[in-house]
Amino acid sequence: MNDIHGDEAPENEQDGKHNKPVTAPRTLGEVGLNHFAPYLMNRIMGRYNESLREKLTRSGLSVAKMRALAVLSVVDGLMINELSVYSVIEQSTLSRTLDAMEKEGLIHRKASEQDNRVRHIFMTEDGRSAFAEMWPHMRNEYEAMFKGISQSEHDAFAMTLRKVLNNIKKHDI
Repeated sequence: MNDIHGDEAPENEQDGKHNKPVTAPRTLGEVGLNHFAPYLMNRIMGRYNESLREKLTRSGLSVAKMRALAVLSVVDGLMINELSVYSVIEQSTLSRTLDAMEKEGLIHRKASEQDNRVRHIFMTEDGRSAFAEMWPHMRNEYEAMFKGISQSEHDAFAMTLRKVLNNIKKHDI
């Protein structure tokens, strides 16, 4: 599927049973770290990235390079500001990362036909190969992450995450 967004979360979906809004605790101590969603999401991503770091290093990649390649494998030809949002990499860091990736032959930049100042970023064959080499490891870690979780639980979790993202997004993408 060549859709970066996936399924959009319905704005006001209610299951009839559990439609009471979540209220934030007055203090972190009231809820504890293991019930504070931002903390849990950071821990999950930290562990996921750490589980891939050794394989990335052996392949000459970093987490930032892997994120950029992963996004470009789904939607090639993005502008840097779009790639920054999708890859969750600050634009200044991404710019340096893309410079290195271009020198390594993983990506190339092409001027927009409408505006010469705008550059679109494309994966090269070497970039596709590097991502293809990493994807099985990423997939294995993804499967390990959801071990013991049913498809319906996974789908509900993903839908909830899309709703949360929609609530806090600062970009149209």
